Amino acid sequence: MIKGINYWAFPPNSEGKLLSAVEALDKAKELGYDAVEFTVDPAGAITPETTQKEAEAIRQEADTRGLKLITLAAGLAWGASPTSSDPEVRRQAHANAKIQIRLAAWLGCSTILYLPGMVSACFVPDFAPQPYDKVWQWAREGILEVLPLAEELNVKLGVENVWNRFLLGPVEMAQFIDSFESDFVGSYFDVGNVMLYGHPEHWIKILDKRIFAVHAKDFRVNVGNLDSFVDLLAGDVNY
Repeated sequence: MIKGINYWAFPPNSEGKLLSAVEALDKAKELGYDAVEFTVDPAGAITPETTQKEAEAIRQEADTRGLKLITLAAGLAWGASPTSSDPEVRRQAHANAKIQIRLAAWLGCSTILYLPGMVSACFVPDFAPQPYDKVWQWAREGILEVLPLAEELNVKLGVENVWNRFLLGPVEMAQFIDSFESDFVGSYFDVGNVMLYGHPEHWIKILDKRIFAVHAKDFRVNVGNLDSFVDLLAGDVNY
């Protein structure tokens, strides 16, 4: 097992700024992690404007520290969702996903955390709820749009179970993944995210070899909202 830390877990530096890639790598090394999961955001160590040369330099910095870069996350799909009712927004979401795939390839990552879209989300109040059947259709269209590039660059799409009111059970998630008949589409399983409506051990058993990577988090069920996420072993996950 390779233990990594996500870039979003790091607080700002002493100047109140987001950590640079080198600062994040140094901190991860200091804390004893094996890997760093960088994220693609409008601001931070890696952005949509990060060039191939810059990404490859980050990879070299990781290599010199003995750290692995295996997965790449992104929060861009909360702003431009692949299941928006607006075709232009969906096209932007597909373009963003392709940027993430290319960045992953330049960094040497094997998997990206892929948000398939959403019916709605409590933390995206401006996103109008979309019909579930249309979300299924648009989510599939989105993956089919970016899958050829992912296969070409040897980057896997790890579909995350997240608070998007979509793919709410492990059987449905497995059916969604299997519908693509591709070894490059699988699960990026988030342990804490399923606690509101399920049990991680059930998901793991059913998804099985479909799981490409895991986010280890903890969650207190009785709170039941975004404040439920707590430190590992401080919640109700049956680790």
